[in-house]
Amino acid sequence: MFALDDKLKQGSAEVASLDLCLVLLMNDKTWPWLILVPRVKNAREIRELSKPDRTLLMEEIVIASNVIERLYKPDKINIGALGNVVPQLHVHVIGRFKSDKAWPGPVWGALPPVPYAAHELQDAIKDLKNAFASGRG
Repeated sequence: MFALDDKLKQGSAEVASLDLCLVLLMNDKTWPWLILVPRVKNAREIRELSKPDRTLLMEEIVIASNVIERLYKPDKINIGALGNVVPQLHVHVIGRFKSDKAWPGPVWGALPPVPYAAHELQDAIKDLKNAFASGRG
């Protein structure tokens, strides 16, 4: 049975459930940052997914990217599946701005996380849930 890694639970909030992936919002307001977690038991690498699931994962990455584009209007969207800290397969979809403090470098380790205030987190979750519900991106 699929279970979400505790580290992913602690640093994020659930915003949507797609056909394959659970969609989380990273609790770091520095960037619009979604995490897609395929609900596949013990999956650690994209190559371990079935071909249909790999295809579906790509479609869901596009959906998440479209949501970020629509809500935040970033200059670029970064997509990555590292897994060095959290081995459970998950894909980061991050909106980037030329004005952000880490541009053009990667976000990982660039700056300490800036958690959302409670009301900001509630608003972001609501906006993202609505965006995913209205046409899936």
